[in-house]
Amino acid sequence: MLLTFEVIAEALRERIRSGELKPGDALPTQAVLMAEYGASSLSVQKAMALLKQDGYAISRPGKGAFVAHPDADADTDADTDTDGDPGDEETGNTPVGGTAARVEALELALAETLDQLTALRARVEALEAGGTERGC
Repeated sequence: MLLTFEVIAEALRERIRSGELKPGDALPTQAVLMAEYGASSLSVQKAMALLKQDGYAISRPGKGAFVAHPDADADTDADTDTDGDPGDEETGNTPVGGTAARVEALELALAETLDQLTALRARVEALEAGGTERGC
């Protein structure tokens, strides 16, 4: 049985594969996905991280998440326009997909792991402090 974030990610992948969502299209917002799937914000964030990791989506800071171009890769010279700058900011054709999406997904996963480690450390310290007070 799939977890909620996997269900959301697979549904969005299917919408992309079917052509309902095309490269460059905005993906539904976190609020929309939370309402549509009755999911928590963490589940939606994990789904988006999975899509980014798999190269289906990319975030544009301050603008949201978008469907990645399947052949785009931030490391290629094809992403550079005639003035040597990546993309074309005047027309909004910022390169998406590939390496940048994978890095962003890994950064999110690392942040979540650090949060979990911090919480675990706090629990261990609380248990150790409680054991010391009992004279163990």
